[in-house]
Amino acid sequence: MKIAMLTSDGREVCRAYEKEEPGIAPAPEALLQGFAGMSGVEIHVLVCAQRSMKSPAKLAENIFLHCLTVPKIGWLRTGYQGCIRAVRRKLREIRPDIVHGQGTERDCAMSAVFSGYPNVLTIHGNMRLIAAINRARPFTFQWFSAQLEKFTIPRSNGVVCITSYTREAVVSLARKTWIVPNAVDSSFFEIERKPMALPQLVCVANVDKRKNQNALIRALDALQPQGKFELVFFGGANRSSTYGREFFELVEARPWCRYGGFVDRAALRQHLSTATGLVLASLEDNCPMVILEAMAAGISCAAAQVGGVPELIRLGETGWLFNPLSQESMATAVGQLLGDRDRSMAARAQGEARKRFHPKVIAERHVEIYREVLSAPGR
Repeated sequence: MKIAMLTSDGREVCRAYEKEEPGIAPAPEALLQGFAGMSGVEIHVLVCAQRSMKSPAKLAENIFLHCLTVPKIGWLRTGYQGCIRAVRRKLREIRPDIVHGQGTERDCAMSAVFSGYPNVLTIHGNMRLIAAINRARPFTFQWFSAQLEKFTIPRSNGVVCITSYTREAVVSLARKTWIVPNAVDSSFFEIERKPMALPQLVCVANVDKRKNQNALIRALDALQPQGKFELVFFGGANRSSTYGREFFELVEARPWCRYGGFVDRAALRQHLSTATGLVLASLEDNCPMVILEAMAAGISCAAAQVGGVPELIRLGETGWLFNPLSQESMATAVGQLLGDRDRSMAARAQGEARKRFHPKVIAERHVEIYREVLSAPGR
């Protein structure tokens, strides 16, 4: 089976065109790990960028990488018409059996549905829901992404939903849906745990209102008299925004809070090896990769009971859930995490992650979906 996977490259997102290492997002990259070496499967990864980029021709023996150069005019302002045309030209050379568009945030979904081949989409961020929550103004990036998501879903042969939360959001538009969680990079299962003497909680997410870091800080004020711990935030942050300014004021006023900046996957693995637990207080989330990565690493998790998170963490069995609008609820859950001295919860979570999120498991399920699409009546 020959599969074309359309995904974004972080070098384009960050305008880091000089780098030679591809910047494929964690979830698609982990899925490719599962495909690597799989018998009877040939993968062609296509990424678009506004400038030419040096890249390896192969990511694995059966995985090929194609970087397509598309001028600026061919991106969002024209509905990604340049990307669509560049992808179609390359696909005519490759002649895949099926095309898989990774995400509706940028060009991938549009290129997939206009590819001329059987195709499926994976939704990573529910752009229509995110735009509604953030009250995205017309003609902003989030507003456009929401419109394109609504346009592409019914035109695809099916949508891979990483949680039931996504399925509920798209089932009225999609021809067919499947629920398959993201894969986790296999290296997270191999992390050697070396917890610090002072319990350390990590929160990994870009600093913004939807991720709710400021409310989390205020909620955990109540726990400080009961025992010392450190809360470290990792992710991008805009100091000039109203929310960002408030965040740094809160952090700088508390000796037990620290901002660690943005970290790559290698640095994240290092931080997880020493962390006591992961805390996420999001107001909306689909399938946060960091929860899957923490579970794979054997890290205790406490997270907001929103979106697709309850499908990842089973309350009282593999982690703790809380109401992100209640400071008392957040403090109680984090207090329970800190009190789990024997790490029994983390051990159960790690075992479940190996069964549900390992790259080989997820890749095999995707091949089953591709075969289902290709064997549909009339195909």
